[in-house]
Amino acid sequence: MKSTIFILADNQDISNAGIRYLLKEIGCNGKHREARNKNELIQSLSKIKEATVVLDYTNMDFNNIDELLIVSSRFRKAKWILFSDELSLPFLKRIYLEKTFSLLLKNSTADEIKEAFLSSHRNERYICQRLMQFISLSKEQKESKDSEIMMLTHTEQEILKSIALGRSVKEIAEERFSSVHTIMTHKKNIFRKLEVNNIHEATKYALRSGLIDTMEYYI
Repeated sequence: MKSTIFILADNQDISNAGIRYLLKEIGCNGKHREARNKNELIQSLSKIKEATVVLDYTNMDFNNIDELLIVSSRFRKAKWILFSDELSLPFLKRIYLEKTFSLLLKNSTADEIKEAFLSSHRNERYICQRLMQFISLSKEQKESKDSEIMMLTHTEQEILKSIALGRSVKEIAEERFSSVHTIMTHKKNIFRKLEVNNIHEATKYALRSGLIDTMEYYI
């Protein structure tokens, strides 16, 4: 671990002191740098391109995840350990795809934090147990929604989309050169399969599942 240089990108002294203590416990006694803001971090990475960055994203002055990814793509040899209090699901979904980022929470155990440091030294990614469960659960929920949509035939999906966009049964029938009775039958089958009771619930389902997007809905 002696050859690994860590950049502590956090503006809280207590956090940096705790990280230094844990690094010392695993035998990493190097002269680690501190970065209080984005510019200081970039300056440090310009000098130590293969550093491991321990970053509190919520405490630093990155405007958004895109800005962070731009910096990480600029310094491709660096490894990153995100170490924050709160990371939103949309943020996690995007950062999860970036293999150079390990993920920790501020309330992760000392053993998890040390394991993240050791994994970084081995060029391995580490995700703490709580965040791994959170990511896995969100995947399961998405797969569940996808499987429910897949229960609908292609015709039923098209009709659900039309219903969600505010078209009446008569309008849908005219568009599809079909009878009102046929569309009503499809509508009943859709509601039964999705276990919804009205158009409002069906519309919310279509939005959640991605069958229609928000922009399309409000136009």
